[in-house]
Amino acid sequence: MIEAIVFDWGGVLIDYPVSASISYCAELLNVDRELFERTFKQYVTMFQKGEITEDLLWENISKKLKIQKPTTPSLCREAFHNVYTPKNEMFQLAANLKKNGYKIGFLSNTELPMMNYFKEQQYDMFDVTIFSCVEGILKPERQIYEILIQRLDIKASEIVLIDDIKEYIKAAQDVGMKGIMFENPQQVKRELTAFEVRI
Repeated sequence: MIEAIVFDWGGVLIDYPVSASISYCAELLNVDRELFERTFKQYVTMFQKGEITEDLLWENISKKLKIQKPTTPSLCREAFHNVYTPKNEMFQLAANLKKNGYKIGFLSNTELPMMNYFKEQQYDMFDVTIFSCVEGILKPERQIYEILIQRLDIKASEIVLIDDIKEYIKAAQDVGMKGIMFENPQQVKRELTAFEVRI
């Protein structure tokens, strides 16, 4: 029996924000988009693991691109705010599932400015929230799923993860969880129903 449903953030609860955020930053900094993206990707893993601050991120990028370091207090947050597009039907699904008695989890590879943005939204449907930047671990590393299971305090087999990346679903299944590869809200609801989840 399923006791908990866990949602990924970018690509599941909101439109995938990375591409639009990169475009926003590249335009603001007056840098070629592809060049900016290549440079940003050199540091994104460290940033998502909380190993470097946003200040150090921009210091490194600015040196590489030979541009002035941004003066915005948090350019990452500003870019994210400008592209943040919730999938309202998915948030409503999470809220409905909570009302139906399920534990609701949140598991995301995300950076500190975006985590702070998430907290500002004051979403009230999540029982457990896990951010890679706090844990120092990224999906699909096994340990982040083990942390999720521990904090939900139920068996792995009683948890369904909804994610939009196949590799992350497989990693969840490898620790005994169920998985749903996100395509659209209707498909997610169908697959939850197949797991006998009351939606």
